[in-house]
Amino acid sequence: MLNTQRSLSELPKMSAASQVERAVLEEEFNWLLKEEVHAVLKQLQDVLKDGKSVEEASRRFSMPTPGLESQLKQENFILGSSTMDQVKGVLTLQGDALTQTDINLKVAKSSQVLHFQFREDKQWKLQQIQDARNHVNQALQLLSSRDESYHFKTGAEVNKLMDAVMLQLTRARNRLTTPASLTLPELATSGLMKMFTPPMPGDVMVNFYINLSKLCLTVYQLHVLPPNTTKNFKPAGSSVLHNPGAMFELNNNRFEVSHVHKVECVVPWLNDTLVFFTISLQLCQQLKDKVNPNIRNTPGPTNSGIPPHIARVSKQKTKAEDGDIHANAMLMLSDSEARSNFLKKRFMCKL
Repeated sequence: MLNTQRSLSELPKMSAASQVERAVLEEEFNWLLKEEVHAVLKQLQDVLKDGKSVEEASRRFSMPTPGLESQLKQENFILGSSTMDQVKGVLTLQGDALTQTDINLKVAKSSQVLHFQFREDKQWKLQQIQDARNHVNQALQLLSSRDESYHFKTGAEVNKLMDAVMLQLTRARNRLTTPASLTLPELATSGLMKMFTPPMPGDVMVNFYINLSKLCLTVYQLHVLPPNTTKNFKPAGSSVLHNPGAMFELNNNRFEVSHVHKVECVVPWLNDTLVFFTISLQLCQQLKDKVNPNIRNTPGPTNSGIPPHIARVSKQKTKAEDGDIHANAMLMLSDSEARSNFLKKRFMCKL
């Protein structure tokens, strides 16, 4: 009986303690919405656009200013392969455009070497880089739409913004990691085939594309199938890379791929760009976790609408951790091997 009376007498104290705890949580969460969210938004903009460490890569993903496109330096890359030497060449890349090519093709079963260059009045825009740049700029517009004077009222509002930003960054990353699948007739009728001098012969096709941090060139050698051939004709579908034996029909003629040659070169700033996308996605996810009241295995009240884990994290520690992650990531960009380890081990986001 005494224990029951004692328990009842402690109820007001427990209620008061709960109110104090709730007030502290509300204060912490309001600070998070007012200060920490904007700090992360600024950090994201720095990574994608303004940071000194990302200057070389980010300039290629900023919207071009009329008359200033020529300020992007031209870079020459040597195409190569560890398994074949039938195709050799040098590509000149300026931002998102291939401005010149110099390709030598050793024709199969002969000693003939074909030499091709872009016509002087032609450039080939790499659509993957253009699309990635457009998605980056849409992400930047979303981030800049909420300046420091804007007050976020709920965690759901922050989540909605982060989801929209992450969608654009994921699309940008996917454009660089997933080349477009094309049919052989699409390759044969592509505008790329009309850019070379001397003109590309009818039994040769080429394709340029980005795959992660590599700029790839694929050369297809073809032979015409006789009209009365008994060979089972089956047109090939869409693919990034077609194999020997693939068939297609164009202008009432049937063709078969006899040889495929793929050469590539590493573009360092593309690798850096993928790292920056990964860092940005990681920062977005961290902020979503901080404002999420339903973090898995988090003790404490879940009905108040206030993330209970916020009370355990000091303002100084939160900022220090984010700064440390960003600083370490930037340092790793100076070494190519560290870049790869960085992507694989610590900051790879699986969305």
